[in-house]
Amino acid sequence: MHYSPRKEDPLFDALNPVVQGLGMSIVELSVSKQRGKTQIRLTVTKKGVVGVGDCSRVHHAIVPRLELAFPGEDLYIEVASPGIDRTIKDASEFQLYIGRGVRCYRTDISDWTAGIILEADDHHLVLRGAKGTVELSYDSIAKAKLDYSQEVED
Repeated sequence: MHYSPRKEDPLFDALNPVVQGLGMSIVELSVSKQRGKTQIRLTVTKKGVVGVGDCSRVHHAIVPRLELAFPGEDLYIEVASPGIDRTIKDASEFQLYIGRGVRCYRTDISDWTAGIILEADDHHLVLRGAKGTVELSYDSIAKAKLDYSQEVED
């Protein structure tokens, strides 16, 4: 799995303080044009469960900034949680999920390793699993998914 530091994105930079002010973090932000509308999709996470009320609070809080960023455009805004089995798209996401369960398909053993993320940096992550603590290099991970069946640390 590849680790990509977040690229400069003025829209992310404008929305991130608002989302963080609500106690959440942006996992993913995408903007596209569909049938004359500008679609903005935002995936957010927080410690604990992201509920419909959390998504609604984020939606209402970001609308003014989006209207400033896209003046006069017809906006479609979607705010969602990562979901119970989100596929992790970039290794940089692991830092957002410290304390959460994850399962990683490892190329070095051709099998899955599951556990709670204890640490994550630019090169590796540390999981606490059923067989103890294991350190995984991102180079050895082919794919990864959130795994809410793992015990969550508070």
